Amino acid sequence: METSKYIHIVQYYETDKMGITHHSNYIRWMEEARVDFLNQIGWPFDKLETLGIVSPVLNVSCDYKLSTVFSEKIAIVVAVKEFKGVKLFLSYTMENEEGKVVCTGTTSHAFLNTQGRPIRMKQEYPEFYQCLMKMVEDQ
Repeated sequence: METSKYIHIVQYYETDKMGITHHSNYIRWMEEARVDFLNQIGWPFDKLETLGIVSPVLNVSCDYKLSTVFSEKIAIVVAVKEFKGVKLFLSYTMENEEGKVVCTGTTSHAFLNTQGRPIRMKQEYPEFYQCLMKMVEDQ
């Protein structure tokens, strides 16, 4: 399943005194893009939470390539890098309007129940499991 790019427009409050985007905002953009990605594949956060699935972030990495500034449109592509049933690894590529990569990143997530215990996705939520596995296979 192919998903659309998420578009973020750099807001003025996201810039620093030098007029460039503060580095912490790229992490927020990854979360925005991840929420959009889950919506696009038919598994929005509210649906997951209704099912009793929580998905905390375990790790975040960000490699800054080029600066961005106020009002720039940044296209973010999210891809499933790896899925191991309990852990999900996502990659992010952010490009400016010229198609130049401004940032790349990765996040890892666990799937837990509301008591904080790991979920066996294949057994407990086979449709969601299959959806994520297909995303890995399509890469």
